[in-house]
Amino acid sequence: MTFATTDISDAHPEGQVCDPVFQIFGGAVSFSGPITTLKVFEDNTLVKQAVESPGEGRVLVVDGGGSRRCGLVGGNLAAAAAANGWAGIVVNGCIRDADELGEQPVGVRALAAMPRKSQRGLHSGQAGIPVVFAGVVFREGEWLCADRDGIVVLPEPPTS
Repeated sequence: MTFATTDISDAHPEGQVCDPVFQIFGGAVSFSGPITTLKVFEDNTLVKQAVESPGEGRVLVVDGGGSRRCGLVGGNLAAAAAANGWAGIVVNGCIRDADELGEQPVGVRALAAMPRKSQRGLHSGQAGIPVVFAGVVFREGEWLCADRDGIVVLPEPPTS
């Protein structure tokens, strides 16, 4: 279920709206779903584990610390996310394989593209904790809606 973020923002002034810092990379321009969070830094091990598990229409929100030194999501991970039913991925960091991401039926937002891959095993990470970036606090189970106009986060799915 996808809603226009402009309509959601109008109907739910209590909703959080991300700062306009993200670029659109995935094949699905609009997407929405309950949030699952990860906090990582230049190591996409937890991202890989997440997208290889059942997504059930969720949106994976990855706080990569804003690093622009490597890509945390590439073509293979986007294909896994699409195959496993993830609605989208929002990355506070970079992606790689931008053309491949655009071919997958999953929404992807990130700060930029970067050809360098992450280094697995470099850092540990955390799953399921609130993460804060782009002026928003992302919490597990809250609802994220994204389209060309931006990203809105609500405590529960929008009704209008």
